[in-house]
Amino acid sequence: MFTLTAAAAARIRQAAVEGGMAELALRVAARRENDGSITYGMGFDEPGEGEQPSLQSDGVTVLIAGSSKPLLQDTQLDFVELEPGEFNFIFVPQATAARGKSGCGSCSSGGCATC
Repeated sequence: MFTLTAAAAARIRQAAVEGGMAELALRVAARRENDGSITYGMGFDEPGEGEQPSLQSDGVTVLIAGSSKPLLQDTQLDFVELEPGEFNFIFVPQATAARGKSGCGSCSSGGCATC
């Protein structure tokens, strides 16, 4: 299952309020590139007609399209300090986390820019 850390949920809620999008859900997507890497994306969005939220976590409604669900299975979205004073969202496949590696870096290797 896709999950959010408390830190990620708090930053998402803050960004939604700051951007005047508190009523919107967070849409998360993933796609496999030709080289085998996974590119992640996220943004605020309204559910499509008949679309049900994939999960609710710490006050954040998350939408995941069916095509992205297999790639996001057992992935955690976190919000971490990569460098002193530099916070970013990272997507961490839990198999990677169990080996002690992080998903920091470009979106294709697991990280994404701040909101």
